Amino acid sequence: MSLSPILIGIAGGTGSGKTSIAKKLLEEYGNGDVVVIEQDAYYRDISNIPMEDRHLHNFDHPDAIDIEFFNKQLISLIKGQIVEVPIYDFSTHSRLKDTKTVHPHRVIIVEGILTLHYTILRELMDIKVFVDTPNDIRFIRRISRDIDKRNRTVESVIDQYLKTVRPMHEQFVEPSKYFADIIIPEGSKNRVAIDLIRTKINSILNNK
Repeated sequence: MSLSPILIGIAGGTGSGKTSIAKKLLEEYGNGDVVVIEQDAYYRDISNIPMEDRHLHNFDHPDAIDIEFFNKQLISLIKGQIVEVPIYDFSTHSRLKDTKTVHPHRVIIVEGILTLHYTILRELMDIKVFVDTPNDIRFIRRISRDIDKRNRTVESVIDQYLKTVRPMHEQFVEPSKYFADIIIPEGSKNRVAIDLIRTKINSILNNK
């Protein structure tokens, strides 16, 4: 690539609408210009832990993410190199042998609850976004997603939310909001915020 790409970080609590924002921007620019990298792909492989104990792991703590590998691959993409992004299997809490080949793009969107928590990631970002959604709405979305897409029971989702999701949100995710350049209420339904991000992206691209 002749020009350096720009990196956009999108953070927010579980069920806040981060993915919807990323998809909206993808629609705005198209697959040829924008690529979305999900933080969830970089969960540490815990296949060494007995299957019956893996659900006890705290997946909402910053240590659950292989941040060194995550950072390394983002730097490679910024340098115009192709990377093999891991594929994480939530049913077994382990990385698959297969990977996803990602080519360099003009705009790289990094999406995940903790993307603004890590200093080394923030230092790479041109734009930092936090999606701020009421707790009750996020909780309802979390239950619906985990039951429909991850084959979880209502009881297990509630138990995990109370034990790790909520306290980790208060300790690590919510404070990262103060590193954001843009805070978006209402997620992808906030058209003004989407237009603002697009304008900022265009401004940076035009100056590179």
